[in-house]
Amino acid sequence: MLTATYTLVALSVEQANIRLSLLSFQKYVQSTLTRQQSLTLSQLEYACVTLERLYEACSWRKVELYLIPALRQATQRADQLLDELSRLNQLALGVVRRLKERLEHVGPKSEEQVTAVCESIDSFCSAMLQRLEKEEQELFAIARSAICGEAWFAIANKLLAHDAQLQEARRHGGDNDEADVITLVPRLAPPAEPVAAIEPRMPAVRARGRVLPRAASAD
Repeated sequence: MLTATYTLVALSVEQANIRLSLLSFQKYVQSTLTRQQSLTLSQLEYACVTLERLYEACSWRKVELYLIPALRQATQRADQLLDELSRLNQLALGVVRRLKERLEHVGPKSEEQVTAVCESIDSFCSAMLQRLEKEEQELFAIARSAICGEAWFAIANKLLAHDAQLQEARRHGGDNDEADVITLVPRLAPPAEPVAAIEPRMPAVRARGRVLPRAASAD
């Protein structure tokens, strides 16, 4: 079971990075945007960009890529929990889409708009934080008992290969999407700067031709 422990610890580190990014953005909204009577266009753009990047980052986690597929193969005990995780995922995705629609139809800026946007962002962060907690408290426990030793070795090897690929891409300055979406070091930008000048140290996601990933994903 040492391999299982190693794998779950590695996944927990990634979970912690995602959680830190979500909490940082949530704190930024609560301490900055909620105190304003109106929003600038750049603030709304920044919110949309950040939420979409956070959603992409959550979708490309190793839990999604490796643990959940292995768990689906190993047992049906997690099906109900996976459905609940999917519901939280769809809730967060809905927030991203609605905020992007709001950006496309920006009208008069008002306190009502500030409230609606801040509540939407809080809803997104809360849904993803709840998902992370359920994964760590419930999904990991099921995985530990249901996945066999050989499968844990396979997952661990995939994690090592994944990390090696990212390190190689960084060394050569390669244009690697996954290298951008997996490691999050949040840095909140001044709220009124143009989005092009913000450069938040969150994943610089390139869409690969997609609008948003896995809209109907069950994971």
